[in-house]
Amino acid sequence: MSKEQAVSESDLDDFDDCVLCGAPGGEVVWESALCRVVMVDDADYPGYCRIILHRHLREMTDLPEKERTQLMNVVFAVERAVRCLYQPDKINLASLGNMTPHVHWHLIPRWRDDRHFPFPVWAAPQRANSPGRRLVDGRQLGDGIIAALRST
Repeated sequence: MSKEQAVSESDLDDFDDCVLCGAPGGEVVWESALCRVVMVDDADYPGYCRIILHRHLREMTDLPEKERTQLMNVVFAVERAVRCLYQPDKINLASLGNMTPHVHWHLIPRWRDDRHFPFPVWAAPQRANSPGRRLVDGRQLGDGIIAALRST
């Protein structure tokens, strides 16, 4: 593949209907020229973030290697910040894109007593409610991401 990736016809077909191209996808807490980090509004999973590529591509391998590395460094920085601020038992990372074929990562903090544990958050709930968790505002999370990026 060349350094300058051409957008495939299937990418162009998806572009017009892409919810991640047409809207932020959540509260933007950090942003660069390559991507943005948004907090997902989910009371059961505070700290749930999406890392969303700004331009419309379907797969990680559609990105040049340098940008793949940059994007994953952001994912890892968000993980460090979320772990520090929320202290979950586990972090789930997912890049599915079946419903939204646009490069993005889900970063979901998990606790042993959350609604779905030990199953994925997309599975049937295992309990009626999750205990209340400490909430962190977007600015705190953004500052944590910046600090984590600086330490890499």
